[in-house]
Amino acid sequence: AMTARVPEASPRSPVVRVALVDDDPFVLTALRSYLSTHEGIEVASTFTRAADALAFLRDVPVDVLLTDVRMPGMDGLEMLGRVRQERPGIAVVVLTSFDDDQAMLTALSASANGFLLKDSAPEEIIRAVLAAADGGTTISPATASRLVAHHMRPAPPPLPGVTAAEQAVLDLLCEGYSNAEIASRLVIAEATVKTHVSHLMKKFQVASRLKLVVAVHQARDAAR
Repeated sequence: AMTARVPEASPRSPVVRVALVDDDPFVLTALRSYLSTHEGIEVASTFTRAADALAFLRDVPVDVLLTDVRMPGMDGLEMLGRVRQERPGIAVVVLTSFDDDQAMLTALSASANGFLLKDSAPEEIIRAVLAAADGGTTISPATASRLVAHHMRPAPPPLPGVTAAEQAVLDLLCEGYSNAEIASRLVIAEATVKTHVSHLMKKFQVASRLKLVVAVHQARDAAR
C-alpha cells in the first residue's frame, strides 16, 4: 500500500540544518522566520555576504544553503560553483527576486537543487528546503514550464522579434494548451496570455491560433 512520505521521518538526520545568504537583512529575517516555523528545520546561520557564508561552510556542516543570486561581491551563482567544489554534499537552493532565465539555467547547469522566486509562499520555500535536503529539485511553478521549454529538451531556435515572455506562451501554445492552461502554467493572468497571442498573430501576420502554430513551425524549419 502507498503511504505518504513525511519529510521529518526520512532516515537522514532528523533536523535539516540550513544556512541563509542574502544581502538584504530584511529578506534574511523573513526567511529565518518562515523556516523556523517548521520543526524539521534549524537555521544554523544567516549571512549578508557570500564570502562569509563560504568560510562558515568550511567549518560547519549544513544540509541546505539557501542563497540569493544577485549580490555585490561574489554573487549566488559563483558561490554555488564554489560550494559544489568544496562541499558537494550541501544542497543549494537559489533565490531570485525576478524571473531571470539565464540565472536559472546557469544555476541548474551548476546543479542547484532548487530555484525559487523570493515572493514564493513561505510553505513553498519550506517545501523546497526539505526536498533539497532529500535530494530532490524544486523550481517555482512560474519558471518550471519555461525551464522545460528551454532546458529539458533541445531549445528551438529563438524566433526573431519575439520576446522571452511571448516565446514562453508560444511554446505552450504549440503544444496545444489553451489560454487558461497557459495562464496557469506560467502563473500569469489569462488576459496577459491573450495579449501575447494577439501580438504574436500580428508579428506572424496570421488570423488564427492554428495558423500561428503553423507559421511558427515553418519559421523554425527555415531557421534550422
